[in-house]
Amino acid sequence: MNKLVLLRHGQSQWNLENRFTGWKDVPLTTKGIDEAKNAGRLIKKNKIKFDKIFSSVLERANKTVEIAIKEAEMTNFFDNNKLVYTRNINLNERDYGDLVGLNKSETADKFGKEQVQIWRRSYDTPPPNGESLKDVVDRVSPYFINEIEPLLSNGKNVLIAAHGNSLRAIMIKVGLYKPQEISSIELPTGSPLCLEYVDGKLINHYYLD
Repeated sequence: MNKLVLLRHGQSQWNLENRFTGWKDVPLTTKGIDEAKNAGRLIKKNKIKFDKIFSSVLERANKTVEIAIKEAEMTNFFDNNKLVYTRNINLNERDYGDLVGLNKSETADKFGKEQVQIWRRSYDTPPPNGESLKDVVDRVSPYFINEIEPLLSNGKNVLIAAHGNSLRAIMIKVGLYKPQEISSIELPTGSPLCLEYVDGKLINHYYLD
């Protein structure tokens, strides 16, 4: 049995401020750093050893995985105290376009609560100059198929540290949820979700505790 662990970054400053973040680089909060440390402790407690680590190119996900792997004491992933892992733009958060940086409450006042809810939770309606969740699925899927699925099929343990929507896209890709279900799925920050595979087939999933 091998494992794919999905880790949403710890709380960021704009999570705290209730802003649309998208591809903007923002730092983790003190709480976010603590969440990343706790994720590492949970990985260590569950005795999971990774063969490969993936992340987006965004700071909040990168910092989360660096802290978590250090906390998990996986020294084999460090070279001169720098984490060795694969970063790729295809694992980035959804691009919220014109909404980036706006407070979610103010955005609802400006565009209407119903319209903002459609942009946030519909599957295929993007915000102005941004991506829909379907766009994110279309971006993430080829990368997952080419780079990550072969590792899972070969019995490797993989960690992906990324974002709410890019991880939702992966959950659709692996068959955990259908597109019409995914809008109601909330991924907690800093909580590792473990997917178990046997012979390349997903058989179980649970949050580490």
